[in-house]
Amino acid sequence: MVPETDVSKFEKKIEVRNIRFEDIDDIMALSKKCFPGMEPWKREQLESHIRIFPEGQFCVEYEGKVVGSCSSLIVNFDEYEDQHTWDTITANGYITNHNPHGLNLYGIEVMIDPEYRRMKFGHRLYEARKELCRKMNLQSIIIGGRIPNYSKYKDKMTPREYVEEVEMHNIYDPVLSFQLLEGFQIMRINRQYLPDDTASASFATLMEWHNVDYLPKSRRVYHASFPVRITAIQYMMKKIDSFDDFVRQVEYYVDVAADFGSDFAVFPEIFTTQLMSYLEEKRPDQAVRRLSEYTDQYIELFTELAVRYNVNIIGGSHFVEEDGGIYNVAFLFRRDGTIERQTKLHITPNERKWWGIAEGNELNVFDTDCGKIAILICYDIEFPELARVAVDYGANIIFVPFCTDDRQAYLRVRYCAQARAIENQVYTCIAGTVGNLTHVENMDIQYAQSGIFSPSDFGFARDGIVGECDPNVDTVVVGDVDLEKLRRNRNSGSVRQLADRRRDLYQIKINSKS
Repeated sequence: MVPETDVSKFEKKIEVRNIRFEDIDDIMALSKKCFPGMEPWKREQLESHIRIFPEGQFCVEYEGKVVGSCSSLIVNFDEYEDQHTWDTITANGYITNHNPHGLNLYGIEVMIDPEYRRMKFGHRLYEARKELCRKMNLQSIIIGGRIPNYSKYKDKMTPREYVEEVEMHNIYDPVLSFQLLEGFQIMRINRQYLPDDTASASFATLMEWHNVDYLPKSRRVYHASFPVRITAIQYMMKKIDSFDDFVRQVEYYVDVAADFGSDFAVFPEIFTTQLMSYLEEKRPDQAVRRLSEYTDQYIELFTELAVRYNVNIIGGSHFVEEDGGIYNVAFLFRRDGTIERQTKLHITPNERKWWGIAEGNELNVFDTDCGKIAILICYDIEFPELARVAVDYGANIIFVPFCTDDRQAYLRVRYCAQARAIENQVYTCIAGTVGNLTHVENMDIQYAQSGIFSPSDFGFARDGIVGECDPNVDTVVVGDVDLEKLRRNRNSGSVRQLADRRRDLYQIKINSKS
């Protein structure tokens, strides 16, 4: 019997995979090595790529080391100016303009460690992009390619002449020659594409690879509109005698939202404190712990209602006991039966004093069948950093369940929600409680005027108010928000607060906290 040769010691492991957060340090170092003299990737930019479009970010790992990477986003390319810049097409490198319903995959970066070139790693990354394009049924891949050898010829010929010489194989360019071999066709040459790319004299070749397997679908055509219907519930707090009474009142509102064909039904903050009206517990700190015992019943109820009535429900918020602490938690009950949660991050002095509420530590953005959303519970909307981060993570709608006892407190929530809508070019929706709970300590009276708000610009509702309830009555407000209009406004509005931020002067950093 011939002994088998042990070949394992000769194996070289190569893997093309999606980029993970733990790769960021390696990729930042790689960008400095590949593009000396040019601005390297920032951590927050790469984090934004992974959060917004993880499928479009690839790296090559060779023998356990990241030796190459590429980044991309999806756009409707026809919506951008012919002579766009890298900053414009990438939202200054943060890809917050990523459009999951777009037609084109736009490649914004490819880099290979100089020590590992000529090993076909670049080809592997391009193949990964092409496979993604086919898988997502996108029309094409578009890139803005550097021409780094042009600096040697810029005194002798124009960029167009240089490109033609490369096409005819009279001149070799390490980037353009490679991209032509990968099947990309030149569309045009853009000026000032990357101002710090001195090797290319700031020029770039706009190139396209067509997906021959592309099949046009109705959901892929340019949207005239993308309406999302919201019902904000101004919930009447009144004494009840049992959990069944609570179920009847809640189901009534969900039924109303479903009858209107709503995509979202939004309940107020801590409206489940209505259950305290029959618990007969006088001490507020003990009452919230008694209330938390209903968490399973609350979750089961709203999960069933979301599925049965085919509406995504923002289940207001509810006090939840975990590890000995009490948290104010908002739940998203999707109509497909799945559940998400957002804990209140900022606790008011009143909540600390009467109930001993603990603060959450994580801001989430949730995928839904109507795009990405965030939930900021009452006081949280008064901290502008949270809404800014949520929008950077892709949120198009911010829901704000609230509970306030007087007009001044209500106006703080309302004015801040409207400010967040303007400064972040996002829709906001506030839903509050009205009425009173005469038998519940610290929940005596309520004041609210629930509403849905938009940015303030042409094409949006007058005064930036999509709809609002009459104050302090038991009712709902129903309004349609248009996500397509929102997207266009971010690209070409009278003002563009997201695009025009001075990231060179300031930025928001999220500190991870376990």
